[in-house]
Amino acid sequence: MKDTIVGIGEALWDCLPEGRKLGGAPANFAYHVGQFGWHSKVVSAVGNDALGDEILQVFQKVKLPYDIAKVVQPTGTVQVTLSADGIPSYEICEDVAWDNIPWTDELSALAARTKAVCFGSLAQRSPVSRQTIMRFLASMDEDTERIYDINLRQHFYSLEVIEESLRQATMLKLNDEEIVIVANLLGLNGSIEEQCRQILHRYPLLRLVVLTCGAIGSYVFSADETSYIETLKVKVADTVGAGDSFTATFVAHILAGVPVREAHRKAVIVSAYVCTQHGAMPKLPEDLKNIRHTSGIL
Repeated sequence: MKDTIVGIGEALWDCLPEGRKLGGAPANFAYHVGQFGWHSKVVSAVGNDALGDEILQVFQKVKLPYDIAKVVQPTGTVQVTLSADGIPSYEICEDVAWDNIPWTDELSALAARTKAVCFGSLAQRSPVSRQTIMRFLASMDEDTERIYDINLRQHFYSLEVIEESLRQATMLKLNDEEIVIVANLLGLNGSIEEQCRQILHRYPLLRLVVLTCGAIGSYVFSADETSYIETLKVKVADTVGAGDSFTATFVAHILAGVPVREAHRKAVIVSAYVCTQHGAMPKLPEDLKNIRHTSGIL
């Protein structure tokens, strides 16, 4: 039985101005999916060190199931600095634990029961983790959802990784900065909406492309529908993890059979709430956890 939603890739510490916070898009995604009642799990690797132990303790504290290998490389860290309007920039340490996620029998068994998986480009910067991620995708049933949250950071991506990931994905999530890079690499033209539709048509397994445009709004494109919703205006604490919460909320609702427009509305509301909180993993208010609840805001 396919009953688990997985985030696979980096698990690390975001070193923010106010202190260390657990980070990494896969963990953020899995955490937020779990808040909507789905059984979720994060797959990654940590070092055999104090920072790695602390990551596992945080997962236990927030009740996030995990399949985390301990490896000889140190636990990953990211130095995060925030601009005056709360926009983060990242300095990501290299050759760390999550670059070396091993393939195991446990991962093979997990892939067989995975209903949806979210993966990105960052954890594919190293051959070891890339091979593990691709093997995980290959071990899943054909009817599962494969969400490619492209997550371009610094120089840690390539045309090869992006194209192979797009060939595997059923859903693509990217932002307005990333579409510029992707359009250049793939030779796309026209408006950003036209570029997203070109991606949708170019890769046969893709059925949804999600484009977020920061404080302006967001789009969801399918073969026969375009959904656009303006971003809610809120007092921003920081935007760390907001995109991951958007992806998780959208996926949680789509998997529950909620129509695209309604899933999109809820993703906008939840990500706006996350922007009002510090760190990537705030606990959602109970009223937002109702999978069809949109509070009448949009």
